[in-house]
Amino acid sequence: MTQATTPILPGLSAVADRYDVVLSDVWGVLHDGQRAFPGPAAALTRFREGGGTVVLITNAPRPNAPIRAQLDALGVPRSAYDDLVTSGDSTVALIAARGEGPFHHIGPARDRALMDEVHARTGRRPALGALHEAAHVICSGLFDDRTETPDHYESTYAAMRERGVEMICANPDVVVHVGDQLIFCAGALAERYEALGGTVLYAGKPHAPIYDLALSLAAKARGREVDASRVLAVGDGMRTDVAGAVRQGLDCLFVTNGIHRDDTGPGDGTLDPGRLAAFLAAAAHRPTVAMADLAW
Repeated sequence: MTQATTPILPGLSAVADRYDVVLSDVWGVLHDGQRAFPGPAAALTRFREGGGTVVLITNAPRPNAPIRAQLDALGVPRSAYDDLVTSGDSTVALIAARGEGPFHHIGPARDRALMDEVHARTGRRPALGALHEAAHVICSGLFDDRTETPDHYESTYAAMRERGVEMICANPDVVVHVGDQLIFCAGALAERYEALGGTVLYAGKPHAPIYDLALSLAAKARGREVDASRVLAVGDGMRTDVAGAVRQGLDCLFVTNGIHRDDTGPGDGTLDPGRLAAFLAAAAHRPTVAMADLAW
């Protein structure tokens, strides 16, 4: 695909009639962790009002119920989406398939809702233990993502690699904006461990299981099978949202005013066509269309 085939849209309405389903990213598209963006939610609501179906698809490393609650608290209206699937939902299946553990958890305590969900679905609560006794490691993030970086975990990677311990990565995102601060996610630790020769299983985007689940939810909402050629994936991450859409054979709308805002513009929320073209020329995958922020 050439640069000329990645047009910049004035709004979702310019292509809405081509699609029955939108699979929309959440963090970076609908909110930044501190505030919701009104324009994107309004655009998705308009798409649904026209007969479209919206499934939110996020690499949040928790089951969907607390993410719905977070969206409610931030002011994202339920009118903007039909359903929601998280990387945490996919992670639960991976944990359940590996028995009772013991598992070692890397990440904030709030993400242990994953264990509660496994218990609710299977009747078995996975045992958590120390790293030296763990059969598997679940990585949902850094313990303190405001002060730590992947460099703080060098001894952990070494201990895991020595024992050949498998890591389940509950959030393949490497970084995310919280307000104006860029913080590391579980994907950054997983990439470092994989580079050292460790084995990593990824639960979320850009990998197929989360898309399969999202499309099944879309089909359920519509009451019929979904034609993949009429599905538009929306997201701000090249290595997750765009790469995942391309791998699944889906069209993709790249939202530039997210984690790549400094690559595609001056960093103030505006989109510079020249910088976007240069950025996409060097990218491994190309989106179908682009816009600064999702709008109708």
